[in-house]
Amino acid sequence: MGVMACGKTTVGTKLAEALGCVFVEGDDFHPPANVAKMISSIPLIDEDRWPWLKAIAAEINSRNGTVVASCSALKYAYRARLRESINKSVTFVWLNISRSVLEQRLSARKGHFMPTELLDSQLQALEMPGATEEAIVIDDADTAQVVCTLLSRIKG
Repeated sequence: MGVMACGKTTVGTKLAEALGCVFVEGDDFHPPANVAKMISSIPLIDEDRWPWLKAIAAEINSRNGTVVASCSALKYAYRARLRESINKSVTFVWLNISRSVLEQRLSARKGHFMPTELLDSQLQALEMPGATEEAIVIDDADTAQVVCTLLSRIKG
């Protein structure tokens, strides 16, 4: 979980590969109306996100065994909805990346429907995982380091 360009897809893909499990790309489950809004630099609202979260949960539930999935899950309510909807144990990993690194990544990003202009709205919407949530927090780290840290936490 985390804002755009924090590395959800990159880390998720590599983690799933290391675990020998499936990776689910959350962005693939946005309905066309959501994608159109984001392309137009219009931030999504809660009502836009509920069907998207439902679709991600359904995909995870349709898979056997461990699943690694990417999803911004910016608000507590979104994470709670996913926990309630997924019939497996859920642990969130918050990729907490500094704004300067996010901006560098966004300037190098090509072909993604999320324009840089939406970064501020995502940072404003972000509700950090609280002490009552089961979440692993990873601060500014490279992909290999993040995957190693997560593997040790998961398998440890």
